[in-house]
Amino acid sequence: NLNGVEHPATFEPRDFPGTHLEVPFSLAKWKRWALHYYGLEPGKGIVTDFRGLRCDDDVDFTHSLYVDQFDWEKVLTPEDRNIEYLKETVKGIYKAVYDTEQVLCNKYGYESLLPEELVFATSDDMIKEYPHATPKERENILCKKHKAVFFIGIGGMKEDGELRHDGRAPDYDDWITQRPDGGYGLNGDLLVWNPVLQQSFEL
Repeated sequence: NLNGVEHPATFEPRDFPGTHLEVPFSLAKWKRWALHYYGLEPGKGIVTDFRGLRCDDDVDFTHSLYVDQFDWEKVLTPEDRNIEYLKETVKGIYKAVYDTEQVLCNKYGYESLLPEELVFATSDDMIKEYPHATPKERENILCKKHKAVFFIGIGGMKEDGELRHDGRAPDYDDWITQRPDGGYGLNGDLLVWNPVLQQSFEL
């Protein structure tokens, strides 16, 4: 259960009466279980290739009822649970995305859309700077300006009275760790500017 409100796609196979089956819609919490089950050490992790159904998703230009998603998870030590480690991890992820785009641009003559450097921003600072904008509008403002942003502090009570910036499960994401900037939460979204849709796009 990713956000605490979804309904799974369930069915009973014709040839197996009384058998209740469920199509998963997220591996978020399963990945945490898998790290423990396989006994992985700090710094090690897993990569998943997931296909599922999300009955309650808002279907639009970027969301579908059918999900085909690559993801990963690794074991951290308590000492790694800090903003510096989070940023270094995100920089590594973004560099892989950027380098991949550069290879494709050079090979096929595409125009590069991604900046070499990633900008970090917090939901708390954006609320102060744009108090009358919605969370999605704040994302769009940031991404249109910088083209690639890691938006920190998605969950938790915000100064504008909202419980969270976007859909998140409080028993999965870190909503409570206080950061040096005074905000709370060691989580975030990696966003880029989509010039076709003219809006932010979550990777």
